[in-house]
Amino acid sequence: MSSIKILKDKCVGCKLCVNSCPFGAIKIEDKKAVILDNCTLCGSCVSTCKFKAIDLIKDEVKGVDTSEYKGIWVFAEQKDGVLESVSLELLGQASRLAKDLDTDVSAVLLGSSLENTVKELIAYGADNVYCIDDPSLSRYNDESYANIICDLIKQYKPDIVLLGATAYGRSLAPRISSRLNTGLTADCTILEIDKEKKILLQTRPAFGGNLMATIVCPNHRPQMSTVRPKVMKAIEPDYNRKGTIINPEVIIPASTKVKVLDVCTFPKEELNLEDAEIIVAAGRGIGDSKNLQLVEELAKVLNATVGASRAAVDEGYIEYAHQIGQTGKTVSPKLYIACGISGAIQHLAGISSSEIIVAINKDPDAPIFKVAHYGIVGDIEKILPQLIEKFKNKLVK
Repeated sequence: MSSIKILKDKCVGCKLCVNSCPFGAIKIEDKKAVILDNCTLCGSCVSTCKFKAIDLIKDEVKGVDTSEYKGIWVFAEQKDGVLESVSLELLGQASRLAKDLDTDVSAVLLGSSLENTVKELIAYGADNVYCIDDPSLSRYNDESYANIICDLIKQYKPDIVLLGATAYGRSLAPRISSRLNTGLTADCTILEIDKEKKILLQTRPAFGGNLMATIVCPNHRPQMSTVRPKVMKAIEPDYNRKGTIINPEVIIPASTKVKVLDVCTFPKEELNLEDAEIIVAAGRGIGDSKNLQLVEELAKVLNATVGASRAAVDEGYIEYAHQIGQTGKTVSPKLYIACGISGAIQHLAGISSSEIIVAINKDPDAPIFKVAHYGIVGDIEKILPQLIEKFKNKLVK
C-alpha cells in the first residue's frame, strides 16, 4: 500500500517541504515536518527535501497489454437525433490525432431513429460508427449508457476515448473509467500525441487554473478525456465520404436503478456567447462599471456580443451569464476584443480557439499580449471612444 513518512532523524525542520506542497499537507511541529491527512502522495516534497528525510513508497502499477488497443473513439452525444456540436468538434480533433497514430476514428452512437445522425458523423470524420439504435435508448440514462459503452470497449478495445465535457459527458465519463479501471482527464484544452511513445498528452488547467498540467495514462487503457465545447475545431463536412456502420450485439439492460421519469425542456438563453462571431469582453481593467457602457457601445457598433472576465463579474460590473473562461463559457469567435483583461490562464482557457484576438490594456506587460494577434497599450476610456468613432464612420461608408 502506498505510504509516506518523515524520517525524524534526518529532518531539520527547514520548511522547504512545507513551501513545496501544493495541497498544504505538511506542517512543522517541534522542529520536525508532519504529514497531514490531506496528503495526496504526489511526491513534490520528496524531490524538494535536501536531507532525504521523506520516504515515499508507491504501489507497483499493474497495467494492461496496451498493444491490444487500437483506434480513437468519440462518444457522439445527441438529443432527439440532433448531435451536440462538441461531438463534431471531437471528431475533428480525433481525425488530427489519428494521423499521428496511423489509426482510424470511430463514433459511438446510442439512441433511437439514428439513420440521419449516422450519415452526419461519417461526414464529419468518423471512419466507423458503432450504432446502437433502440427505442429504449431514446432518453439518456447514465446507467444503461455506461453499461453498453463499457461492453463495447471491452469487446473492441479502443486506444483512446473522448467525450464532451457536457452535463451528460461529465456524468458518463467517470462511470466508464471507474468500471474499466483506467484514467480520466477532465476539461482538457489541448490533446496531442507523443510521437515517440505513441500515447495521448492531455493538457488542462490545474491548481485553480494557475498552471497548465499535461497528464498521461501510460499503463491503462483506454486513455480517456473530456473536452469542453468550442475548445476544438470540427472539420468541414464531406457528405460524399464513406464510412462503415457497425451494429454490434449488446445487452440493453431491461431494468436499471436509474429511472428517467421526465425530460424538461427550457428555452435557450438569449445570450449565446458560444456561437457569437464577434465578442467584446470587459475585464477588471475597465476601471469602473460606468466604462462598461463603452464596451457595450463598441459591441453594438460591431453587432457583437458582450463578454467578461471572472474579475469583472466578481467586481459586479456585469452578470455571470457573460463570464468567459475556465469557470464560465468557452468561446471561439472570429474576432475577440479583450478590454482591460489581464490574461490569466483561467480566462485564456476559454478563448484559445478565437481566430483573432485584439487586446486593449494599459499594462504593456499584461499576459494577454502574449496570445493576442493585435495589441493596443493605453487607457480604455481614451481608446474605446476612438474605436467606436472609427468603426461608425467605416460602417456608414
